[in-house]
Amino acid sequence: MTIYSDFVQDCVKASRPDTTYETVEDALQAAHSRYRERNPTSLELYDEATESLPGGNTRSLLHHTPFPVYMKHGTGHQVFSEDGHAYTDFVGELTAALYGHSHPLILDTLHKTLDTMGLNLGATTRLETEHAKLMCQRFNIGKVRFTNSGTESNLHAIQAARYFTGKRKIVVFTGGYHGGVFDFTAPDGLAAKNVVDRGEFLILPYNDVTAIKQIEMMPDVAAVLVEGMQGAGPCICGTDEFLLQIQHSTRESGAVFILDEVMTSRLAPGGLRSLVTGLKPDMMTFGKYLGGGITFGAFGGSENIMAVYDPRMKGALAHSGTFNNNTLSLAAGAVGLSQIFTSEVCIQFNQDALNLISQLQEISKGTKLTVLGRGSVFGVHFLRDGAKDLVNVSHRHDDFELKELFWLEMMEDGFWITKRGSVALILGTPASELQRFVDAVKGFLERHEKFVKLGKLAP
Repeated sequence: MTIYSDFVQDCVKASRPDTTYETVEDALQAAHSRYRERNPTSLELYDEATESLPGGNTRSLLHHTPFPVYMKHGTGHQVFSEDGHAYTDFVGELTAALYGHSHPLILDTLHKTLDTMGLNLGATTRLETEHAKLMCQRFNIGKVRFTNSGTESNLHAIQAARYFTGKRKIVVFTGGYHGGVFDFTAPDGLAAKNVVDRGEFLILPYNDVTAIKQIEMMPDVAAVLVEGMQGAGPCICGTDEFLLQIQHSTRESGAVFILDEVMTSRLAPGGLRSLVTGLKPDMMTFGKYLGGGITFGAFGGSENIMAVYDPRMKGALAHSGTFNNNTLSLAAGAVGLSQIFTSEVCIQFNQDALNLISQLQEISKGTKLTVLGRGSVFGVHFLRDGAKDLVNVSHRHDDFELKELFWLEMMEDGFWITKRGSVALILGTPASELQRFVDAVKGFLERHEKFVKLGKLAP
């Protein structure tokens, strides 16, 4: 497989002409032309998809102009397109594909579960307790319940906070993303049009310690919902001071502090929370890799708050879901957490990723390239002002044309990343591929020096 990958990547590199472009627009136009030439099958599949799917799409993030690349299969840390191209997978299914696409222990567990238990049984199984114990121990939470996605987890955490406090308002932050119906990523600070209960959300500036103190004077706030690192930023990190101020202010006001760890629980053995000394949120939400690559979500917290979902209690909140306790997610997730992504593996994996980030930050000096993140999840930005740190999405002055050119040329070099620039590394990705990525980024900066160098705005 590696030989095939190397062969394809060599062919891809050879297809990019050694041309100097006068403008970014010229370089981008040429890259789009190569994209169309390289992916004719994807175009055919896209045209067919538009006949039965709106815009040929059922997952907004994966829509790209002029058309998306269609993948055929994945193995280990690689994905292979319908057009015959091999890619090192840096999308990592937005952190859900931590174990890659064919981890032997995960596959063995799935096969054994199908053989010995079958699919959903419509009943309680011992798998629920096994997975719940692992999560409570790993993330230091009192009780946990399972859902099917991070979106659902945040929805039910919000409902728990509202029921527990008897209040309605939820504080969120600019740049935040808590699922398909909780999108606050717009730089103007407005909620997306499909956000449920739009009028019940108060949107404050991310990393603004002074702003968060306001909730101490707001009697109607049920909860503060925040990511310790904003995944859709991508990867704008919350400061320790900011997160600890949220904790203090929620305790003062009686609101519930909900830490969204859907994308960040893999950054340390106890999640991102454990990287901030003294941080103890009331509730945490989870998803992604914790189902072993199968659809999964969970929310948990202190026993007194989670008791609102205890069916033995009079007036308890209902929380049903056909696939909440599906056998495949719980079995694969438990094996992943207990046998593959152990605390020791987690620490080393994220340390190796930090070393990669450091190399990228070093070669970015003097350019518009900025790399943000913590460990195995990070984001690549091209910022017109060259800022090397961001505290808020409103401070992000993107050079969108350079960012798109980077995305297209990284694909030509055999790297599958998101168009927005987020990277979620996969366990077992060879060190040689990480170094090759550094070399590819360096080559991009050298190739387009006139556009990326600070002090020279793209024509």
